[in-house]
Amino acid sequence: MDLHGKVAVVTGSGRGLGFAYARALAAAGASVVVNDIDADVVETAVDAIASAGGKAVGVVAAVGDSEAAERLTGTAVREFGHLDVLVTNAGILRDRVLWKMTDDDFDAVVKVHLRGTFTCARAAAVRMREQGTGGRLVLISSPAGQRGNFGQTNYAAAKAGIVAMARTWAMELARAGITVNAVVPVAATEMTRTVPVFAPAIEEAERTGAPLPDRLRKDEGLGTVEDVAGLITFLASDASKDVTGQAIGVGGDRLALWSHPAEKSVAFADGGWSADAIARQWHDGVGAEPETYGIPAPKAPEA
Repeated sequence: MDLHGKVAVVTGSGRGLGFAYARALAAAGASVVVNDIDADVVETAVDAIASAGGKAVGVVAAVGDSEAAERLTGTAVREFGHLDVLVTNAGILRDRVLWKMTDDDFDAVVKVHLRGTFTCARAAAVRMREQGTGGRLVLISSPAGQRGNFGQTNYAAAKAGIVAMARTWAMELARAGITVNAVVPVAATEMTRTVPVFAPAIEEAERTGAPLPDRLRKDEGLGTVEDVAGLITFLASDASKDVTGQAIGVGGDRLALWSHPAEKSVAFADGGWSADAIARQWHDGVGAEPETYGIPAPKAPEA
């Protein structure tokens, strides 16, 4: 995939998945703006990309406010002349069950994930529309946003909102030639390392350098951060010019298209539905096959 001549901003790209995205885009030829809140982490990431022959500059900023978004997009234009790709990866976690989650826990996560995606995408869309040459917005979501996850009210809500924004912006930006897609990644990170079923296999793979076992790479869609980066590079490229408004999952050996919400079953009652009428028909009618919720528990390895 050739991205020479393209310029990308990747938020939250100093380490982990974000760094894998930035490094892959640079390896394909794009000039990249790296972002993190830690100056040392940004410098290390930029140096690593440069040592591999890529072009990168860093911006130390906490994503969320409009000022940070303008700095990121403005740096891309000032340093490289234009902006073609935005990947919104920045995020934090403040996990707690509903009755223990504070206002600050909720607001902090929503500010970085949801508001940060909005402010950065808005700034990028303004630049791209002014340029008149189209562009790519790649918004990072999560399985938690698609299915919910215990203890992650704030994170799941923000990630669900990101997919909804992708669908909305795909319509709004179509005439400008700007595609908008959400990516639903799964990878061996500090967060997945805390899952008891995953931890031993991740630790063994890191110790030996061997790939994760097939049961994880295929059944769970769990692999390395580099396994996710190919989708980001594809969505940043001209090869994806007709792909927009989609939620796409990737991880390990799996690539998946997530369905959009749709009515699963429908019933009609002349004159409308009373509470008693709904109660009479629910279990044998519309609610006969209720939807599941929550991320399915990983399967333990067979003995």
